[in-house]
Amino acid sequence: MNRRRCAAAATSLVCALAVLASPDLLTQRAYAAPPPAPTGSASPVAPPPVELPPGMPVPSASGTKSLEDVRQEIEDLYQKAASATDAYNLADELVKKQSAEVVDLAGELVTVQQRIDALKTRAGAAARAQYRSAGLPPEARLMLAGDPQLFLDGMGRMKQGQKATSDLLLELTRQQEDLKTYAADSSTHWQQLKAARAKKEKAEKEIKKRISAAKKLEASLAEKDRARLARLDSAAARRSQTAWLDSGAVDLTASAGAVGQGASEQGRKAIEFATAQIGKPYVWGGAGPSSYDCSGLTSQAWLAAGRPIPRTSQEQWRLLPRVDIKNMRPGDLIIYHSDASHVGMYVGNGRIVHAPRPGRTVTFAGAGSMVILGVVRPDN
Repeated sequence: MNRRRCAAAATSLVCALAVLASPDLLTQRAYAAPPPAPTGSASPVAPPPVELPPGMPVPSASGTKSLEDVRQEIEDLYQKAASATDAYNLADELVKKQSAEVVDLAGELVTVQQRIDALKTRAGAAARAQYRSAGLPPEARLMLAGDPQLFLDGMGRMKQGQKATSDLLLELTRQQEDLKTYAADSSTHWQQLKAARAKKEKAEKEIKKRISAAKKLEASLAEKDRARLARLDSAAARRSQTAWLDSGAVDLTASAGAVGQGASEQGRKAIEFATAQIGKPYVWGGAGPSSYDCSGLTSQAWLAAGRPIPRTSQEQWRLLPRVDIKNMRPGDLIIYHSDASHVGMYVGNGRIVHAPRPGRTVTFAGAGSMVILGVVRPDN
């Protein structure tokens, strides 16, 4: 009996050891006791951005491209924003003009309606007077008077009264026609105002879209690459300016020396105003006093000189007298790009003062640092 119990105990012990040695159980024990989690953030830390030379590809919002490609893309976005800014400014001018016209027409409608009401009151008074005379014609009443002199005097007054009544009716008719005309004009101007507002809103959306894309593209670069991007911008501007000067496009001896030397009296005042704004930020749609866009600066400068000019660079190019670039003088406006979307004021010695683009401030620049479309002279 004791032997059987010992054998059973030994068998149980062997089975228990076998179970404890099972791989599945060991795996379960390992998962049941995981290593402690690391302290701090569980997210992996991204490696610092690596600066790349201009010719090497860099990551951007639109794929991998060279730093020069990114620079060109950003420049293109800002130029498209400038075109949209011109459209916005033009629409804004139309909105202001048409708003004023609608207000004026509304005032005219009120005035004409008041005149018609007054004429109707007078006509009503005449009708009531005739009613009080029992409806007898004036001629019959005079015949019944029995006094020849009274009859003759009355005939004269009667003719005057008839003419006054006729004039009253004619004036009433004319005022009613004016009312119809003003009402039609008001409706037309209101529709034009709505269209101008729609264009303004569309241009505003386009501006914000382009500027946002440019800023996003710049922000996708490492800080050192953004610094290199700025240096690439400066280098490209210097190359364009040097090539322009070397071409002999302008005679620097005619305007060398101090800023504004050789300008007209009005041109000198315009330059003084524009250069006094140096350091103020570019803001699209800005026309001072704290910020400017390119045409806001030039239009306000010439306004300060006593010569109002169109608000936008495209309208300045379209409406102002043009001069050959070889004959330009300080104070003239240089229009840039094929769509006339940028403008700067020539100050002499191959330089302009201008409001460049969002993120920059009013500054001096080489007149040939951008593609020149032509030159206009406000005080020609």
